[in-house]
Amino acid sequence: MPLASGKRIAAAVRRSLRGYGWLVLVTLVVLVAAAALELVTPWGLGHMVDIASGSGGHRATSVWRTGGLMVAAAIASALLTGLGVALAGRLLETMLARLRESLVTTALSLPAAEVERAGTGDLVSRATDDVSTVGAAIGRALPALSTSSFAVGVSIVGLAALDWRFLAVVVVTLPMYVWAVRVYLARAPQVYAAERAAVADRAQHVLASIRGLDTARAFGLGRILAAAIAVGSWAAVVWAMRARLVQNRLWGRMNTAEFLGMATILVVGFYLVRDGSLTVGATTTAMLLFLQLFGPIGGVLMVFDDVQSALASLSRIVGVIDAADRVDDTGGPERLPHTRSERVVIDRVGFGYRPEHRVLHDISMTVDDGEHVAVVGASGAGKTTIAALIAGIHHPQSGRVAVRADRMVLMAQESHVFGGPLADDLRLVAPDAPDTTLYDALRTVGADDWVRRLPEGIDTVVGAEGHQLSPVQVQQIALARLVLADPDLVVLDEATSEAGSAHASILDAGAQAALAGRTAVIIAHRLEQASRADRILVMDRGRIIESGSHDQLLRRAGRYAQLWASWSADGRAGERR
Repeated sequence: MPLASGKRIAAAVRRSLRGYGWLVLVTLVVLVAAAALELVTPWGLGHMVDIASGSGGHRATSVWRTGGLMVAAAIASALLTGLGVALAGRLLETMLARLRESLVTTALSLPAAEVERAGTGDLVSRATDDVSTVGAAIGRALPALSTSSFAVGVSIVGLAALDWRFLAVVVVTLPMYVWAVRVYLARAPQVYAAERAAVADRAQHVLASIRGLDTARAFGLGRILAAAIAVGSWAAVVWAMRARLVQNRLWGRMNTAEFLGMATILVVGFYLVRDGSLTVGATTTAMLLFLQLFGPIGGVLMVFDDVQSALASLSRIVGVIDAADRVDDTGGPERLPHTRSERVVIDRVGFGYRPEHRVLHDISMTVDDGEHVAVVGASGAGKTTIAALIAGIHHPQSGRVAVRADRMVLMAQESHVFGGPLADDLRLVAPDAPDTTLYDALRTVGADDWVRRLPEGIDTVVGAEGHQLSPVQVQQIALARLVLADPDLVVLDEATSEAGSAHASILDAGAQAALAGRTAVIIAHRLEQASRADRILVMDRGRIIESGSHDQLLRRAGRYAQLWASWSADGRAGERR
């Protein structure tokens, strides 16, 4: 997935704060007032020094008056700072909430091909880790950034008000600060972006391992997957340590600038006092103002790490939001006229995931209205690619794909149950469906009995935080959603292959009922499911090598007959075991 530039991030932030301009202005005024009141304490302490040296008027009265003013200013500054931080928090949390909503909305509307190219781990990481990183950074950095940035500017104004020659400290330290920050910014964004990418890569390995857990156990791949996760985790650790090193170097340069600034204040103050241009108390105020800068600058630096990490995450979040404008999704399947009898036409199609490596070669096929066509073949033969082309996930590099369907549904191998009441999960495709319609769909696929036995029936909370459903039940829910969607054309991409032989008949019966009266292209993992289709296409190395009904293909004694014989033998052997 792409990364957003600084301009795109700024534009996204402005959009997310649209309608809150008045609150931005009030927040700025409150924070400037709070920073200005913080000047009272350095001024008061300098005035007390003058009182002690005999140049500040009546000692007792002046001390009490100055002390009271300092206390009042401190209390007012604290109250205004708290109010400013709260207002800024409201602004930034509003921004984050709108960005999160835009991210999810865009992610759901992205073409599946775009998501597949990037990897689901990348998208999941952006929607979870990156959003959490921005939220955490706001919580840690907000108080420091809200007050420190204004305190620095107000303190410099205070130095100039004492004597313009104190601005020499700015002349000396500003180049040091600018140099330190420029060196940091030249390296830090790349380091933090690489760190976030490493976290996304680690998430990809973890998600892939979890999804393929059963396969990994069956083939003893646990160590290989664990090693891949370890490599990804170590890469994330390495980039995190590099980020800490970059920040430590920044601190060292900043400390040098602070030392030079203190020395400059002392030298300028010495000459001003010697010439009688300034009192000792005023010079003390100047030093206190400069020392007061250490806190705000240090506060900003303390959260600079969080800010850089948040900017890197924002770049990834806004990159997804902007992806909708850059993705070319105009090359989907052509629309067949309603006068045609075919629902699907594939004409001399060639396709490859890489231009130099084709996985489909000169594929031609049709699917008539109401026909069930099964596609079988060995792994890597190109079956899933055909399903993706029909569904519009990928676009042919040569030839033509056309469909006639007002509503088409692709049901893939990985079914999912969303957390929440089961009724809400079903209503994703039929928001206004009453409970009776939901139970009818469940009854169609053979799931109504076990749903009625749930603690709260169709209102039972399912998912990670609720009642755990078995793999068979999850796939039955997916089939029920298919019934509720009521599509003209269905593409089943090995949608019932995960159930295992023990429950194959249950899911096959459910699938047959769900597909009744609909046009269907079935990417079949089990030949028993394919045998019920009206027509079977046999694929090998990206080509269709046989076509016909189950009985016709058996009589031909070709590749399908060999696959059927092998599959039948394995089935009988499994029964004996």
